[in-house]
Amino acid sequence: MEIFIVFGVIVLVVLFVVAQYNRLVRLNITVNEAWAQIEVQLKRRADLIPNLVETVKGYAKHEQSTFDAVVAARAKATSASTVGEVAAADGALTNALRGLLAVAEAYPDLKASSNFLALQEELSTTENKVSFARQFYNDNVRQLNEAVATVPSKFFAGLAKVAARAFYEIENAADRNVPNVKF
Repeated sequence: MEIFIVFGVIVLVVLFVVAQYNRLVRLNITVNEAWAQIEVQLKRRADLIPNLVETVKGYAKHEQSTFDAVVAARAKATSASTVGEVAAADGALTNALRGLLAVAEAYPDLKASSNFLALQEELSTTENKVSFARQFYNDNVRQLNEAVATVPSKFFAGLAKVAARAFYEIENAADRNVPNVKF
């Protein structure tokens, strides 16, 4: 009878370890998925920018410094790899887009262009998706970081090769706002 009790305790311990391990792995996979969503939305935004720049260029040929700033910020955004680099590049790109959209304010014909309006609407939708993707990522990072820092899963983080992850944060508080792309 004692052998069954010992065997039962061993089985429960093994099940507990497996459950903790699987929980950490699932949380880590969810964070990876959330990060992939941010990358997808940022890529979508980056793909819209050349069209937006070309449309504005057609109306505002003498605004070259604004166009150059947007193109440079886009290049940095598409080459960033770590969470911190992506967040910094995202903030810079958001500022550059604000400048581009401010230029558009001075050109009534541009504001009335159906192509510009369609691009503007698509950019607005994309900015909202980027915002939601950031929030989804940060929510999942919080859950993972809590699991890595709290008992009992803390003891299994090394076994599962899972560590706390960085939040997606934009350094400049003004950059945290979604740019206003409605005229």
